[in-house]
Amino acid sequence: MQITSVQNPQVKRLLKLRDRRARDAEGMMLIEGGEEIALALDAGVALQSAWLCPTLPRFARQSGLRRRLSEGSVPVTEVSEAVFGKLAYQENPDGWLALAPTLKPELDGLRLPQAPLLLVCEAIEKPGNLGAMLRTADAAGAHALIVCDPVTDVNNPNVIRASRGAVFSVPIAVASTAEVLAWLHLRQIQVVAATPAATATYASVDLRGPIAIAVGAEDVGLSTAFLARADVTVRIPMVGRVNSLNVSASAALLLYEAVRQRGL
Repeated sequence: MQITSVQNPQVKRLLKLRDRRARDAEGMMLIEGGEEIALALDAGVALQSAWLCPTLPRFARQSGLRRRLSEGSVPVTEVSEAVFGKLAYQENPDGWLALAPTLKPELDGLRLPQAPLLLVCEAIEKPGNLGAMLRTADAAGAHALIVCDPVTDVNNPNVIRASRGAVFSVPIAVASTAEVLAWLHLRQIQVVAATPAATATYASVDLRGPIAIAVGAEDVGLSTAFLARADVTVRIPMVGRVNSLNVSASAALLLYEAVRQRGL
């Protein structure tokens, strides 16, 4: 049986999860996209249910995913294109949506190697930027992404969409700036803070040891508290008339310089 009405109580419940308060209250989030759902399954996420629209053109690209859902005893409900259009965040959805418990990432849950490469993001506002940094962290092989004093939450469907599911493949932790700085100091992980006020360029410092590369909010950058506790501050040279880079672009440059230096 296919659900064809957006007034269906189950559909209304899913729509409410667009709001952070509803996600926090219910402890559930939405995962949109076949690739994203597959990564969630790979990470051991216990999906509560799946909502599919097989008539959408891109649906067949994930031909084996429905079997995985069945093998995992995940309840599946089919909906019409009109209903899925209301549920979807993507402009060209592929017809795959899942309901799952929200992530509750904690610092003490991270398992790190001897010389970890971490990305720390403080007070990031835009879900797209946080998602892009998760995607870059995954590509660069960062050992974890730590979110300080979050303005947007990691369970936001737009974070999941922008990360292409990397939110499930990169170890994540969320805490206050003070907690993160104390945690890094205790583990002797050097804090490398990005700021236009630095004198050293990012390529001139040693990024081969245990480091946490820190970037800050889109409008004001890292807080004074974070900069005061940083071991090293670095800047990205700029010769154009625009005085800043997008925070996710800055994070990508810094991470890949660390990758280059480490010879990975």
